Amino acid sequence: MMEEEMTDKQLRLDIIDELDFEPSIDAADIGVAVDQAVATLTGHVRSYSDKITTLGIVETVVGVRAIADEIEVRPIGAHITADDEIAKRVANSLNWNTSVPEGNIHVTVAKGRVTLEGDVEWRFQADAAERAIGRLTGVTGINNHLKVRPSVKVSDISERIKKTLVRDAELDASGIRVAVHDGTVTLEGKVRYLGERKSAERAAWAAPGVTNVVDHLAVQ
Repeated sequence: MMEEEMTDKQLRLDIIDELDFEPSIDAADIGVAVDQAVATLTGHVRSYSDKITTLGIVETVVGVRAIADEIEVRPIGAHITADDEIAKRVANSLNWNTSVPEGNIHVTVAKGRVTLEGDVEWRFQADAAERAIGRLTGVTGINNHLKVRPSVKVSDISERIKKTLVRDAELDASGIRVAVHDGTVTLEGKVRYLGERKSAERAAWAAPGVTNVVDHLAVQ
């Protein structure tokens, strides 16, 4: 028990160091607690983009098995942007982004939280839509409900994913098994830390024809 407590204490310090080292965010108002290698993040940040950056940093810290996200987005200043104004900015940003299919995405905004609905052919298009609006003023969160509906069926999804995993220099693919059924990719096996698990998920989503990814990878 004492050894586990010391490990959690060191892991917490490692996370704090990584957050302090990132110049694009202000980590002063972010709280970190670690219990059995599960990191709980509390406090607040200035934008949704800062929140995503924070989560991404913690994911890469070796030893983190999972993250409990309790970070709030609190825009700078007392003024809160109206939902209709945010909706206009979101629509414009999506229209200007060449990676986002025109006319396929429906946007709703409630208390600064943006919901995206509709169909896209590739996962990268859904990700591009989210990135395009993540830094907009007033956005406090994003519900990405875009569905991937490929126009063509790809028979070699599994082989493509395996090759992508092997090419990833930061990922040990030897412990990962890939199964595909009707566009759903199931990942099983073991990875060394949470960042590897996220990399494997991204590799699966990057393959053409993938409509869903089920992650059963264990962090060990």
